[in-house]
This record gives sequence, structure tokens and C-alpha cells, in this order.
Amino acid sequence: MKIMVLDIGGTAVKSAVWENGALSRIQETPTEASLGGSHVAEKAASIIADYKKTCSFDRIGISTTGQVNPREGFIIYANQNMPGYTGIRLKDLMEQKFGIPTAVENDVNAAALGEARFGAGQGEQDFVCLTYGTGIGGAIFSQGSIYYGSSCSAGEFGAILIHPEDREPAGDLYSGGYEKYASTTALVNRAMAADPSLRNGREIFRRREEPKVRRIIDDWIGEIVCGLVTITHMLNPSCIILGGGVMEQPFLPEQIQERLREHLIPSFSHVKLKKARLGNQAGMLGAAVRAAEL
Repeated sequence: MKIMVLDIGGTAVKSAVWENGALSRIQETPTEASLGGSHVAEKAASIIADYKKTCSFDRIGISTTGQVNPREGFIIYANQNMPGYTGIRLKDLMEQKFGIPTAVENDVNAAALGEARFGAGQGEQDFVCLTYGTGIGGAIFSQGSIYYGSSCSAGEFGAILIHPEDREPAGDLYSGGYEKYASTTALVNRAMAADPSLRNGREIFRRREEPKVRRIIDDWIGEIVCGLVTITHMLNPSCIILGGGVMEQPFLPEQIQERLREHLIPSFSHVKLKKARLGNQAGMLGAAVRAAEL
């Protein structure tokens, strides 16, 4: 079976053809998310049409930012980073245009599916997958399958309340939440408040031996651990898979594992931390897995 796969992110749309467990003809196209959801959907269709000129395929698999109803293939909710994306019915649009069965899945759920089949989640029946970047995305893998919850929105780990003292009663619904303190964005914001030259993760980690920078990183790791303590005690996973470019720093998973164990009830201390193995191909591979199930 040959599957056309897309991974729609806020910055880029990654695309490829999947066949026999491997991706080929990988491309990347700017999303232009600020132009709105309809524009993004049209761009996705245009990318597929370009591939179709020189390649036939049996299924379409789409991994996308936003909360997704995978049964009906539409966007339940997307924030204003991609205005007008909420409600877009990607599955219907692609099936009407191309006449090919289409699967649509949330990007972190798709990454978890990819890791389960081809990466760090192989052999694990109960794990959680988190990606640390602009925000924090999450997925729950339970008894060998994605757990979706009652409205297909389970795994919104970025909204876990870890600093209730900072909650805005009538404001940002993520205020006081995990991603406000433990995302890569949170690290950079914290660092820039101390030193404006620390404007990205690369610069922060390059200077991590400086006492001031080391304290910033240590405090940020503490925030990561705080959320993982709650997630571990709530879901009792055998494994936590950590994704996002920031986790390529070799010392991070090691320090997080060490500090997490200090805060766990002993019966939970068996949980393993693993670094995601599939990188930016995880979402496309997961989209292929989902499409192959149609």
C-alpha cells in the first residue's frame, strides 16, 4: 500500500509518500498559518495534487496541529496561531477532491502512533508522549491504543495547573498551566528576562556552565518534573517519551529521570523516560499508520 502523508504544523507542512514502512520524496512547505485555516487546507490539497501528478497512492494520512476528531476528520479546536482552523473538515475536503480514503489525526497523537510502531514506544502498551516546544503537546497510549477521552481531547497536558497562584480567573485558560512554565518558550522567556542575549535554546545551552544560566535551566527542569509527577501518578505509565527539539540535549532526559524518581511514590518508580527517536518524521509515520487502518 502506498500512502500520501502530510504533517501540518504552525510553521511548515511536511509531506512524503509512505510505502513498505519507509518515507520517500520528503518535502517541506511553509504553512503560512497566519493566513487562516481555509488557506492552510487549500495549501494541503495543493501539495497532494502536486504529488499526484507523478505518483499514485491508495490512502491519504494527515497529522495536524489542533484538537482533532479522528473519526470524522475535522478540527475540534485550534488556537489563534492558525485563525479559522477550528471546524475545518479536512477528511471531507480531501476525499471530495481526490476520491481517496483519508485519515486525520492530531499531531502529537500521530507522533505517539509513529513512536509506538517504529520508535521509542515499541513494545510499550501504556505510555505517554509529550513534546516540548512553543507549547506542550501530549498523547496517551493505553493498552496498545491512543486514548482519546470523551470528546477526542485527552492529553492536553499543557493545561495542567501547576501554579494556581498565577491563574487569571477571567483570562488566559492556560495561565498557571504547565506549558507556561515548562515549554521551550517558557525557558527562553525566563532566560531573556535575566539576559536579553539568551534569545533561543541554542544560546542558552551553549552557556549552561555559567552559574546564572545553570540556575535558569535547573529551575526549568524543576517545572518539567512538576508536571511529570502529576502525569505519572494519574496515568501510571510504564514509559514517558519526551519529544521536541530541546530534548536533543543529552543531559536533559537523564536529569529529568533522576529528579522525577525523587518525587514518586515507590510503586510508580518503575516508569522509564525515553527520548523520542523519530524526530520530525514521527507525525508523518503516525499518519501513515492511521491511514493504513482505514
